[in-house]
Amino acid sequence: MASTAYFAASMVLVLIGLYALLTSRNMLRAVIGLEVITSAVNLNILAMGSSGGTVDPLAQSMAFTSIVIGAAVAALALSLVIYAYRHYGSIDLRRLRRLRW
Repeated sequence: MASTAYFAASMVLVLIGLYALLTSRNMLRAVIGLEVITSAVNLNILAMGSSGGTVDPLAQSMAFTSIVIGAAVAALALSLVIYAYRHYGSIDLRRLRRLRW
């Protein structure tokens, strides 16, 4: 019963993250949306691995690995946001798409 609530919360988080990714013009909000989706996936992994009040160690290790990879991706994405702001003076995705090589 509790895992159904976790699945529902995970789906809500995925939808919130997708909304942030698809509707935002700000790079920082897009990175935050990506991190929300990553958190939803981690919650879903733990919900799938839980049974009877305990969580499977494999699911815990997969979630931990996903958290570490997500932190690395967030750090890289935020460094790209900082670089774009310093170099172009804007983090608006539509303005940055119009730039030429």
